[in-house]
Formats: sequence, C-alpha cells, structure tokens
Amino acid sequence: MDHIGVVGLSWRQGGPDSIARFSRPPEERVATLRALAAALDVEEAVYLSTCNRVEVAFAVREGEVVGDRRRTIFEVLTGAKPDAGEAERCLRAWSGEGAVEHLLLVAAGLDSAQLGETEIAGQVREALSDARCEGLAGRRLGSLLDSALKISRRVRGGTALGEGRTSLAEIALDPVREAFEASGAPIALLGVSPMTERCAISLAELGAPLLVVNRTLGKAQELCARLGGSARARSLDDFRAAPEAVSALISATGAPSAVLSREDLSRLAKTCAGSAAPLLVDFAVPPDLDPQDAAALGLSRIGMDEITARASESRSRKVSEAAQARELIDEALDRLRGQLGRARLNAAVAALQANYKSAAQESLEKLLRQELRSVGEVERDALRRWTETLARRFAHLPSRGLRELAEHEGSEVVRAFFAGAADDFLAEMDRAIDQDTVHAQPDDAEEPA
Repeated sequence: MDHIGVVGLSWRQGGPDSIARFSRPPEERVATLRALAAALDVEEAVYLSTCNRVEVAFAVREGEVVGDRRRTIFEVLTGAKPDAGEAERCLRAWSGEGAVEHLLLVAAGLDSAQLGETEIAGQVREALSDARCEGLAGRRLGSLLDSALKISRRVRGGTALGEGRTSLAEIALDPVREAFEASGAPIALLGVSPMTERCAISLAELGAPLLVVNRTLGKAQELCARLGGSARARSLDDFRAAPEAVSALISATGAPSAVLSREDLSRLAKTCAGSAAPLLVDFAVPPDLDPQDAAALGLSRIGMDEITARASESRSRKVSEAAQARELIDEALDRLRGQLGRARLNAAVAALQANYKSAAQESLEKLLRQELRSVGEVERDALRRWTETLARRFAHLPSRGLRELAEHEGSEVVRAFFAGAADDFLAEMDRAIDQDTVHAQPDDAEEPA
C-alpha cells in the first residue's frame, strides 16, 4: 500500500467549474495519462475524469516515496504553473492506506454526490482499461482497481444502496419526464456517452420518441439501433442548421467548450413557438450549453450544480444504508492489510534466511581456497551441505522470533526490525514483497467485465 498515491478533487471542492479546469475531453485522456506518467516518473498511473470528479492514481517504484505531487499534477492538467499554495488548495492528496481506501470508496459510489451511484464503476473500469492499453496499470495499481471494482459489485448487489435511484441520470430525468408529458414532443440526446445512453434507455422504457444528435452520425445511428423503437439519428451540424421541436434536450459530450451557441439555442427555441420551450439538461463539465445563453433566451437549464444539489438532498436519506457498504470496504481493507503484512513478513524471513546462507557459504568458500584447499571434492560437497544446514538452523530462531513479534505488534515492526540492515538487503526484501503481494479479491465476486 505504501507505493500507492492519489491526487484529485470532487464535487465537494468548488463544483463543476473547478472540475472542468482539471478535466480533459475523452479524445485527449490517453495523451493526458501518458503526460502524467512521464511528469510523475512512475510506471503505473490511471487518470479518471467524470462530471463529478478528477482523480490521478499512481504507484511509485520500490524504494521511492509517494510524497506530495499536487504541483506536478496541477501543471500537467491545467497547462500552467500553480501560484504559491494554489495546487494544495485546489487538489487533495492521499497516500498509502489512505489512497487505497479512497479508491475503494470512489469505485463503490460511497464518495459520490448520489450515494451508491452506478455510473462511477463503469468510468473507473474505462480509465483502468485506458491505463492497461498504455501499459500503465500493472501488478499493484491494476490489481488494486480490479479489487475495487469487485467490491463495488458487492456493494450494489449486497446492500440497500443498490435500491432506488442510484444514478445522477435518474435524478435529472424527473423534470425531463414532466416536460415530455406536458409537450409530447421528442426528447433530444446530444452526444453519445454513458450518461446519455443511460438516459436514453430509461426514456425508451417510458415510450418517449428519441432524437440522438452526435458530431459523428454513425455513432448516433449505432445508439439508435441499440435503442430500437422510434429513436432517430441526426448529425450535429444538421441539427444546428435545422433544429426540430423537442420537449427536452439532454447533453453530455465531453467537448472542451459549448457545443450549441446562443444562435443555435435561439433557433431551437423558435421551433417550439406556441408550445413550452424545451428543457435543457446539461451533464457536461465544462458545460455544453452555456448557462448565460440559456438565461438570456429564457430557457430553463439544469446543470451539474443543480443535479448535484438534488443528489445531496437525498444523500442524507441514504447515509444509514451506507453503513453496511462501509463495512464491506473496511473488510476489504483488512484483507489487503493482512495480505500485505503476510507478504512483508514472508519476504523478510526469506531474505533473513538467504542472508545467513550466503554469509555461511562465503566463509566456507574462503576456507576452501585457503586453509582447507587440500580437501577433496567429496569432502567439499559434504561441507557445503553441512554449512547450508547450519545456516538454516541459525536462522530458525530469529525467523521464529520475527513471526511472533509481527503477530503481536503488527507487520510494520518488520521494517523497524531491519532498520540497520544494508541497503541491498532492504531492496531485496522490497522486491520480494512486491512480487509476492497480490491484492485480495472477494472470494464470491465475479471477474471484472
């Protein structure tokens, strides 16, 4: 756990504007991940960017310290050097067990505005997939996030958090349904993304006619084919030039700036002359639909600020339900802590025994070259076997004592026990720990999708 670090911010710190500052469009996220790994000089890194949070998780090399890397991450994500104290004010940092706990809570939806939200697990899985494709999610960070995703499935399937509204999309759809019932006009979905697809599935079940608008028409057509029914596709350019009357427009594109201009919104509003103006729901960070443009045209717009506020209202009602989910997280941490402790202890004992054996063999070979150089080969082999046996016997007592000490005082005492050992001995012990540690996985959890 000591090798893991996380730096990020969520809906709690500054809202959508702050998150937008550190977010990158989907098409830039792999390049951003590469830049982060290079700037941090780490072999493992994951970049997670959603409408409600930005997280950079990384694993340092053996012997290195996680430290405070907020200034580096600030500069990579914003493209600007932070002023004194700015990175520390904007970003939070976790390391070691705290970082591991944070990642488990995030993946399980326990750190979300809507407790138990379902979208976050898919977003974590996608970020992990990007990192794996780049060779940046290995034995430590990759295994940890696999474990976190399995825990998230246990939370959703085994606790009350999986009941009722578990999605920010669902929370935002209540006013959309009201707008459709009042108007009967189609509902437009701008952008093909997990958020718009989730909205589309719920609205299709309602029987609402859907219009999928996307910059690339082919992707819009693919979503329509999955939805079936009365879903239609239009390209973004076509929709801008000739919008049609809709009861609501839901947008989540991940574009770096507004997708529909004030002129585009004005043309859309005019198509609804004589009926209610379309409701705008904007999941994007930064916004796809500029709030000032919407206000100037008299259009009702619900953005992430409002969606998060609605989620927070229901959050208190779910706090008690989160207690059982929190127990699952604590159990997972205990398993990880125990497994790491066993790996540390086993590696230390193995390194201690190897050190005794090596010292005994070196002394014997020196004797065989000098005082015992006249000894024959048969006798030499017998001496080597005897020396190896003697080394094991000498190592037995301190090895047993170390295990007893770790059992009563905790595995951290192992490092203190060897505080005065040579650097190469400590490095070898760290390598053994790294090789032997496989993050705990719930026995009854399915493999990652």
